Amino acid sequence: MANVAVIGAGSWGTAISLVLADNGHDVLLYGREQEHVDEINTSHTNSFYLKDAPLPESIRATTDLKEALDGRNIVFLVVPSSAIRPVAKQLNTMLTEPVTIIHAAKGIEPKTHKRLSEIVTDEIDSSKRLAVGVLTGPTHAEEVAVRKPTTITIACENLDVADEVQELLTNDQFRVYLNSDVVGAEYGGALKNIIALAAGMTDGLGYGDNAKAALMTRGIVEIARLGVKLGANPASFSGLTGIGDLIVTATSQHSRNWRAGNAIGRGEKLEDVLGNMGMVVEGVRACEAAHSLAKEAGVEMPITEALYNVLFEGKSPHDEVKKLMRRPQKHEMEQVFHFEE
Repeated sequence: MANVAVIGAGSWGTAISLVLADNGHDVLLYGREQEHVDEINTSHTNSFYLKDAPLPESIRATTDLKEALDGRNIVFLVVPSSAIRPVAKQLNTMLTEPVTIIHAAKGIEPKTHKRLSEIVTDEIDSSKRLAVGVLTGPTHAEEVAVRKPTTITIACENLDVADEVQELLTNDQFRVYLNSDVVGAEYGGALKNIIALAAGMTDGLGYGDNAKAALMTRGIVEIARLGVKLGANPASFSGLTGIGDLIVTATSQHSRNWRAGNAIGRGEKLEDVLGNMGMVVEGVRACEAAHSLAKEAGVEMPITEALYNVLFEGKSPHDEVKKLMRRPQKHEMEQVFHFEE
């Protein structure tokens, strides 16, 4: 049995805690909101984030971050990408022994363009971390919480650590694969949110299944094009952290990115959509970062650029789709299999 801290009592942090508790581990879940923590401890539910999902009574929750870390040798960092840096700074002041840190967020920091594991290593002293990894893949917390079959990837350069996390989490409903390509896993998880947001927009615009299939297929190409340019293994984008994650996020109403895009496609304003969601829409933040990253790296990402124009430049979605459709004609196989310039 392992002693595990899960930092972040939102939907995904709660679902990961449930999997760990099902496997017999001692889980302490940290949350900021006292009412959510009290509900987890007394009613064994977290109804704001996971409606109708009873939690194992063995999961304990706290609003005291120091208490959450005390005596824990594995820390799952399950907060929005925008919170990774400030929370990592807090962890650095409180950790007294080196721990394994596994983040389960998906994003790129807009100003620095850093991946989330890079932020963790920036902020947490090397003497306080044994290894840093990422848990990512095609997962809706709502389905994990009711124990529907799910597969996911643990990516870490230290495969011994990845193997340990695989053993912690794997059970009859939750299957974990190993991957040493942290770069590819993180870019796949972050960039697919952009395409999922665009997919929701195509549905909101009423463009149908043909358009969405094309968008997703061409979307994974530009995700891979940028990822490979920045050091990822191309194979990662054909696996769970690439096409798998894109499928689940771009086709399901569980997806905040799809729902946000759908609302924008139906004519709602971005600020109103974000205000009404109640939870973070990572695709908006990722689009801003990827748009800038692509320009710096000299990588063509037409779908990302079109979405950026809609979200941040006030351009018409219909006009941007027309521009995409009338781009210079190309050979498909050249685009799919050759990522170099």
